[in-house]
Amino acid sequence: MLNISSRGALWMVLASLLFACMGVFVKIGSRYFTPAELVFYRAFVGLLVVWAIIVARGHPLGTPNWRLHLNRSVAGFSALALYFVTITRLPLPTAVTLNYTSSLFIAPLLVLLYRERPPLPLLLALALGFAGVVLLLRPTLAHDQLIDGLVGLASGFLAAIAMINVKSLGQSGEPEWRVVFYFSLFSTFASGAWMLLHRFSPVDWAGAGILLGMGGSATLAQLALTRAYATGATLVVASLAYSTVVFSTLAGWLLWQHVPPLSAWLGMLLVMLAGVLATLLTARRK
Repeated sequence: MLNISSRGALWMVLASLLFACMGVFVKIGSRYFTPAELVFYRAFVGLLVVWAIIVARGHPLGTPNWRLHLNRSVAGFSALALYFVTITRLPLPTAVTLNYTSSLFIAPLLVLLYRERPPLPLLLALALGFAGVVLLLRPTLAHDQLIDGLVGLASGFLAAIAMINVKSLGQSGEPEWRVVFYFSLFSTFASGAWMLLHRFSPVDWAGAGILLGMGGSATLAQLALTRAYATGATLVVASLAYSTVVFSTLAGWLLWQHVPPLSAWLGMLLVMLAGVLATLLTARRK
């Protein structure tokens, strides 16, 4: 029999696998849809799911924390949009790793927020992580894709801001379903407006299957992620989140024969190691 903490770890591995599947569907879907359309359908499916839960359980939507919700939604939508753009332009493992630099940004942002002096071990962990980012971006230079790599890095930075806002909302007493609802609502309208700047792609059976797979895997991943943090040790769960990078690397190899060069492998390893160390050090300071 597995104890509660072990079950939390397994839920996190499942969530990571599903997030990797979402990335695969986004990559495949880029043949049929623009990034704006992919973000729209991703957000809209999530909105429908959380709306159904709210209606079924009779949850109230009123909130006194609308400014925090707006900050979280703007940062979260921007991070999601840049992440999807990066997936369509770079190898999947590279795009995923750049987005997962969010943990490297959270630590210094928290230090600045609380006006504390960062400890030396945290600085060393961040230096290690960003050395990994440099190694990871080296292959993109050879293909004139540095801008795409920086876009992916920006998605990680904005994701860190979104996570800090989510934490603030939780400390303000906001339930998770309300946070997800307003984020999905904002993202649906924002990506809908973004779509007006591009062509509208017809949805055939193949496209519908891709969109269903993308939205379904993303929604199930969010549910598994929620269960993981609710039942598992936070540091263990946060560390296992990096298994998304591993699953994405395997998918890139199997589906597109994307075999990262040695420098990229080393870069991904350094980013994951630094992310785990930064999470551990930040938690200990709290």
